[in-house]
Amino acid sequence: MKRSEINAVIKRFEKLLEEHRFELPPFCKWTPEEWQTKGHEYDEVRDCMLGWDITDYGLGDFDKVGFSLITIRNGNRAMQDKYPKVYAEKLLYMKEGQYSPNHFHWYKTEDIINRGGGNVLIRVYNSLPDESIDKVSDVTVHCDGKAYTVPAGTQIRLTPGESIHIPQYLYHDFNVEPGSGPVLLGEVSQCNDDNTDNRFNPPVGRFPKIEEDEAPYRLLCNEYPPAK
Repeated sequence: MKRSEINAVIKRFEKLLEEHRFELPPFCKWTPEEWQTKGHEYDEVRDCMLGWDITDYGLGDFDKVGFSLITIRNGNRAMQDKYPKVYAEKLLYMKEGQYSPNHFHWYKTEDIINRGGGNVLIRVYNSLPDESIDKVSDVTVHCDGKAYTVPAGTQIRLTPGESIHIPQYLYHDFNVEPGSGPVLLGEVSQCNDDNTDNRFNPPVGRFPKIEEDEAPYRLLCNEYPPAK
């Protein structure tokens, strides 16, 4: 992705949050220059990868395959003595025409909540013991206290306020329902580790390769400078 594209996406995300009156924590508002002044007191932000996460999954076509995320809180399973939180919270933004690829998590269970805007479509499949996609067996879905069964590959439609529980090993992908507008999602989960806990099928990357065509507006969660 070009840095100019990432900057524009972050500004659109900020505008959407402003429209929904959702305030971000201070570290999401720091400039790259302000980050240069932050010491070890903010190691949790660095080590738990809090903050902005804009990705095209390494495919170079963000408008078609991409996701915009903010990790607001998180633990770190590799550093549990220092960061004992067992939970995480994210905000996610998708626009119409975007797709987030099919994947499951080995460790993390999560709830995905439509916080406002358009309608999100989440396609679900069970996985097989060899981690391939089970395109045959029905899927048991849990949405807002209701349990029901759907055929493999069904897209679960979440309107604003609705949510779905995603257990471990459940394949899922994301689309925005055409004509419904951009969507603001929330995620509440166990600790998140995007370096080791995403099983994409088919395989894709997780973080973008960035072409620096202009200065960064905000740093991404994997770009923070070391503490002074």
